[in-house]
Amino acid sequence: MANIKSQKKRILTNEKRRVRNQSVKSELKTLVRRTREAVEAGDKEKALAALRVASRKLDVAVSRASSTRTRLRTASPSLLVASPRSVTERER
Repeated sequence: MANIKSQKKRILTNEKRRVRNQSVKSELKTLVRRTREAVEAGDKEKALAALRVASRKLDVAVSRASSTRTRLRTASPSLLVASPRSVTERER
């Protein structure tokens, strides 16, 4: 444990941020999984709604520094590939 007061504060704030970031990342993983599951099930409306929510949450997480831009760059295209448009193409 640090002896300097500012460092003690920094340790506490880092822990708060770590816990918050952990929950945000977990939520993002869940949203991406739900989107993929809806697409695989062929439910177009549910997939579209899940895609909107997931893409917004990804953008917010990056803007708040809870997630990295790299995560956004890798997750967004994979969501779009698994988008409802691809559900329609699979039906053909």
